[in-house]
Parts: sequence; C-alpha cells; structure tokens
Amino acid sequence: MSTELASEVTTTTRSLARVYVLSGLGPATALAGVLWAIVQPYRLTLLHPHGQGFWWLAVEPPLLVILVGVLFHLLVVPGLVEDLEAAERP
Repeated sequence: MSTELASEVTTTTRSLARVYVLSGLGPATALAGVLWAIVQPYRLTLLHPHGQGFWWLAVEPPLLVILVGVLFHLLVVPGLVEDLEAAERP
C-alpha cells in the first residue's frame, strides 16, 4: 500500500468521524432536554399552568434545550458538514 493511499484513507476516516460527531450533537442535546423534562417534571409549568403568563410557560429550560438541539441540527450542521467536505477535497 502506498503512503499516499494510506494517508488518504486516514484523512477520509477522520473526516467521516467528524461528520458523524457533528451530526449527533443536535439530537443528543435534544435528547438531554427530553430526559431533563422527564427527570424534573416540576420544571415544566405547562403541566400546571394556573396563574402563569405566556412567557413563563413558553420559556422553560428543558424546552429551550430541546429547541437549541433541533435548531443546531437543522441550521448549523449542514454548513459545517459542507465545510468539512470542501476542506477534504484537494
């Protein structure tokens, strides 16, 4: 096996691993928010909204974590993956 070919395979493997890690960050963050909501349901005032205003109900930490995970996966990851693929090409 030539050194150039081995180097190319290693670079491709590293790049692929980076893509998988980046693609998994958003869903992992959203899952952490869901688990947080399950472990501490008293933080979700949607379950008992008596006397609470809209912002108190909409801006809750577990829901914000889920939202950030989804937005990161949908808005940020595609650009990062594209940049990684562009950097891999000679």
